[in-house]
Amino acid sequence: MKVYQAISAVMADLAVDGIGKDRKNQQQNYNFRGIDDVYNALSSVLAKHQLLMLPRVLSREVVERTTQKGGVLFYVTVEAEFDLVHAEDGSTHTIKTYGEAMDMADKATNKAMSAAYKYAAMQAFCIPTEGDNDADAMTHSVQPAKQEAKKPTLADRANLLEDALRNAPITDLEKAWAKGSALCAELDLSMPERLDELTKLYEALRDPVPF
Repeated sequence: MKVYQAISAVMADLAVDGIGKDRKNQQQNYNFRGIDDVYNALSSVLAKHQLLMLPRVLSREVVERTTQKGGVLFYVTVEAEFDLVHAEDGSTHTIKTYGEAMDMADKATNKAMSAAYKYAAMQAFCIPTEGDNDADAMTHSVQPAKQEAKKPTLADRANLLEDALRNAPITDLEKAWAKGSALCAELDLSMPERLDELTKLYEALRDPVPF
């Protein structure tokens, strides 16, 4: 299987010069290797050793976020596979990885695919990655996600109905009971004893025993 010989040969060639961190993130002041640097370093070496690196996106997830300034930010995650195929004998090795990226326009998916390719190549061919953190030279400030309010349980809703009955004036008692009709139907299926308690409470408040 010549694919592994080719992978080893590509690793050996890249080990001579590697890929320098010649680009700079201006916002957080660190150097990184861009996807163009990876393409430029790999293209001739892969061709030299008759090795193909063929991408395949398995899934894509998009989440819309809000920046701290109120703008829209698209956060994309792609799950991708890359087939390393030797052109002579067709032997294959497959790499699976993920790519993540953010963008305020239509580039988030492209950036995520580039990130997946770059890190798949770095890991497959043992290209040093210390301190490398680009997608690509932009840093986004994301507004923290709002926590969803806890959905009240059936028991919580039953307690609210009880409070409504106890606090309702006698003239509004029937209206309060009618508003809880849907809840009563749910209690009849899941908590019949609690429904019985509420029914007795309603009847006692509606027809109080005279002293």
